[in-house]
Parts: sequence; C-alpha cells; structure tokens
Amino acid sequence: MDNFMISFLICNVFINGIIGILLMAKRIFKNTLSSRMQYHLWFLMLGLLAVPFMPLRLIGVPQIFSLLGSLRSASSSGTGTAIGETVGTNPTENVDWMNDFTLSINSKTPSIVGYILLGIWIVGIFAMILLVIKSFLRLRDLENSALPLQNQEVRRLYRHCLEEMEIRREIPVYSTAFLTSPIIVGLLKPCIYLPIHLISDYHESDMRYMLLHELQHYKHLDAIASYLMNLAGVVYWFNPLVWYALKEMRNDREVACDTSVLNMLEEDNYEDYGNTLINFAEKVSLTPFPFTAGLGGNMKQMKRRIINIASYEKPTFMKRLKGMTAFLLTAVLLLGLAPFISTYASDESYYQWDSSSENISYVDLSAYFKEYEGSFVLYDLKNDAWSIHDKEHATLRVAPDSTYKIYDALFGLEEGVITPEDSFIAWDGENYPFEAWNADQTLQSAMSSSANWYFQSIDEQLTSADIYSYIQQIRYGNENLSGDLSTYWMESSLKISPVEQVELLIKLHNNSLGFSSENINAVKDSIRLSSSDAGTFYGKTGTGRVNGQDVNGWFIGYIETADNTYFFAANIEADSNATGGNATEITTSILSDMNIL
Repeated sequence: MDNFMISFLICNVFINGIIGILLMAKRIFKNTLSSRMQYHLWFLMLGLLAVPFMPLRLIGVPQIFSLLGSLRSASSSGTGTAIGETVGTNPTENVDWMNDFTLSINSKTPSIVGYILLGIWIVGIFAMILLVIKSFLRLRDLENSALPLQNQEVRRLYRHCLEEMEIRREIPVYSTAFLTSPIIVGLLKPCIYLPIHLISDYHESDMRYMLLHELQHYKHLDAIASYLMNLAGVVYWFNPLVWYALKEMRNDREVACDTSVLNMLEEDNYEDYGNTLINFAEKVSLTPFPFTAGLGGNMKQMKRRIINIASYEKPTFMKRLKGMTAFLLTAVLLLGLAPFISTYASDESYYQWDSSSENISYVDLSAYFKEYEGSFVLYDLKNDAWSIHDKEHATLRVAPDSTYKIYDALFGLEEGVITPEDSFIAWDGENYPFEAWNADQTLQSAMSSSANWYFQSIDEQLTSADIYSYIQQIRYGNENLSGDLSTYWMESSLKISPVEQVELLIKLHNNSLGFSSENINAVKDSIRLSSSDAGTFYGKTGTGRVNGQDVNGWFIGYIETADNTYFFAANIEADSNATGGNATEITTSILSDMNIL
C-alpha cells in the first residue's frame, strides 16, 4: 500500500498533464465544439481519475487489436480443451536433474514515506467527507423547512414547462426562504426548490426560463454528474488542478443547460433569456450544496454565460459534424493517455508486451497449478506460436532468483572472469548451509548446485557499470540494479516476467544477444539437463525465499528435438512451498501431456 501511494502521486503528475491537454483542446476547438460537447469532455476526465484505482492494467490501441486477434485464435484453437482433458490427477515425481538450493533473505521494511503520505491522504479524505456530510445535513434542513409551492400561477406555468419538455414524471416543486437561487435536488426522487423572493418578484417569462433551466438539469441527469464530481473532489482533495477542472466542469454544465434552453426558444427570445440572468444576477448565487444543480453562479460565470447567450446561433448540420469530429479526436487522444496514469503501469511491474504480431493461444492450465498463483509460457519455434496460461501473470515481473545465473555467467565469460576452458573458482572456505556449496566450483557444478557464492564472485570481479551495461544490452526485465550487488537478483530490485524469460531464451538459442558463440555454447552446456535420441532438454530452476518461506518458484528452459525447439517458462507464487522444484513438476506434467517431453 505504501508503494501504491507513491505511484498514485506520480500518476497525479500525468493527470495534471492530461487536464492541461483537455483545457488546450477545449480552447482550440472552442468555436467547433458545442457547449454540450465541451461539458461532456469532462466526463472523460472523471473516467481517467478512476484509472489509478483499477485493479488491472490498461492497454493501448495496438494491444486492443492484439487482444481481439488472440481471442479469435483462442476460439479456433483446440489446445486448451485438449490439455484440460488429458491432465492427470498426480503430477510427475520430482526430478533430480539439478539441485534447487537457495538462501533466505529478509523482507525490506515498507517505505515510511509512503505510509506517511498514505496517512495524510486518508486524513484529508475523512476531512472532506465531514464537509460533505455537513453540507448534506444543511440540505436536509432546507428540505424539511420547505413548503409545497402554493402560487397557482407558477404551478400552472410549471406544468406547461413539463409538457413543453415532454417530461411525464411529476417532479415536486417547493418554496423556501433559505435559498437565493433555484436548485434541483435528488437522484432517485428529484425535487425543485424555488426561493420565495423570486416567486414574490414573479414575472412569467423570467420564471419560465428558470424552470426550463432546472428541468434541463433533470433531463440530462446532472444529479449523477454532481455525485461523481463530489467523489472526485474528495479523493483528489490535494490536487488543485483537479479542483480547478471540477469548477470548470460545473461552469460548462450551466452553459450547456443555457444552450439547451436556447434550443427550445425562438431567436427573438434569446435576449429575454439573457436579460433574465442579468436581472437576477444580484439575487442568485452559487449554491453551497454539493449534490445540487441550479441557475446560480458568481459574476464571472454569469458574464461568460451571458456572452454565450448573446453569440448563440442554432448549429447547422456541418457545424454539428465538425463538432463531433473534434470531440472524437479529443476523446481518442485522452483515452490513449490512460495507461500512463495506471498505478499498475507506473512502477513497471508489468512487461508492456506488444503482442499484436504474435500468434498466441491462451490456454487454461489451472488444474496443474492447484494452490499456486502463476503462469506458463510456451513458444513453438517451428510454428512461430505461443501458448500462454494466465497472461496477467505471464507479463508480471518478479524476481528471477537463480534463473538469472544463466546471464550472469554469460557476462562473466564475456569479461574474461571465467572462460569456457577454465571456469574454476576456488571455494572461499565459508561454511554454507548446503554441502554442495562447500567446495571448489566450475560453471557446470555451480549451475547444477545453484551455488550463489560462485556467481557473486563473478559479480565482484565485474563492476556494477559492466553488469548494468550488459543488462541493458540484453534488455533484461526492468533493468533495475538498485539492490545490493550481492543480492539484486534475489527477491530484490531486478525483476522479469515469464514472457521476457522466453524471449531471452529464444535469443540465447539463436545467438542473437551479441555475445561470443563460444561463450553462448558454454552457458548452454551448463544448463543442459539431459540428452537422448529424442532430443536435448535445457533448464534452470529458481526459488525465492523470504523470511524462511519459499514464495517464488521458477523453471525456465527449452527442448530441442530433431525438427523443432520449444521454449518455456513457468512461475509459481504462494505464501510458502513455491519452489523451483515444484515449478519443475508442473512444467514437466504440462510438457508431457502436450507430447513435447
């Protein structure tokens, strides 16, 4: 939750930028967009304000087409069904190809700054809720003190207005001495409240315009907008630009209602409607109630509305067409920016995989994973086809743990710390918890026993700049080496997704990483698990142990057969017992049932 708060604040920077773009778009298309369209643009902003709280990642336009394509391929493919039918009740026995030794690390203390910010945000929300409750109670007092409208002339006029707007519902009208401007209140049971002083100064045309204005609020469901705006104000109480945007939205709502009234009137009546605002400008004011919509506003807003009325012309077909085009262009631009304000994307927790050109089948392998959260990714080289279980987890970046040793060894080979002919590193004499670690190691033995100290020794002889350069060269996961040099790959800063693991294995196999072929072959040899006439099996496990519990298990690799190569990555997560060994069992069961292993 502490990380969410920091990400949320980062999102607010992008939100402010998007609000700035929206304000610029409204200014550029001022003479093209109708008043109602300008008001409706703000609903896009309200939708974008909800994005940081969505428990999923948003995708861009290319990914939308990719998703549609993948759904088509999934519906036409029988892979998922076939696998689901052949899964056995018992996974294969644990294989002894390689040891799955790992050390426990202590989890980091959560960010104090994040929790302080979270506390301030929550306190501010409670304060805003109290203010809203106070306003709500004042509104309730007003409702209780109001009396049903008694003036027969106004009642007759009101019924005429309902007929004129083709509103069949009976909306009660009340009079009150506690208001200075008319308001409409209520979402399910709307009511109109008229100030007594306006009824006393009754003038038929003026009262008609006011009633039409309030009924336009009802017809366009502005009560819903009021609730949404107040919710946004509560959640984003600390963001002044959001508050400014909400104020502009309220102003645009009144201008849009004015325009809707003008659409009903003859051109000769426009001036009368404007005069109504001018005549009552001193008597009406901004309502203090958060759940209402009304005629009032401050003098600056009144001036803007009167200018709009004075310049109003009923739109032609071409003007409406241009307005709709401008609206759609602005909407596409704003919605295209939505992924930038997702807290789930802002911290690069997910791999933004552009899979639009890939042949992907999504398969349900949950029967294999049982109590584990996780994913399985398979790439068929010959058919250029992907099979993925749980795309959300398949693109989720987690610590690579010992699977990273494949590439750490490659870096050491490239820098000459070890060589294919001489990869010997002497044991430092420290007593490790695994007997296999307490001995001199070569690349083959260190990879087999997953001896951490061997690879840490390689890193010590490389500079952090060298490691980072190689990480960037091969584009390894999030490329984050901010953790300690001895543990950055063990449940620390460096993270990678199963899809990225497979992509890197493909490049390793094809020798397209830009490294010496001799060194590539040395690494391949070190992760070879078995070889037979049927094919050669390569793989590496990884286990993330935090506070004594195995929480993250990996098994990645590939299988070379006579006519094809299959690349795979399996990752499992749980509160305990999520080991590389268990990930291996799941993987071998899947590959066996797919007739690959």
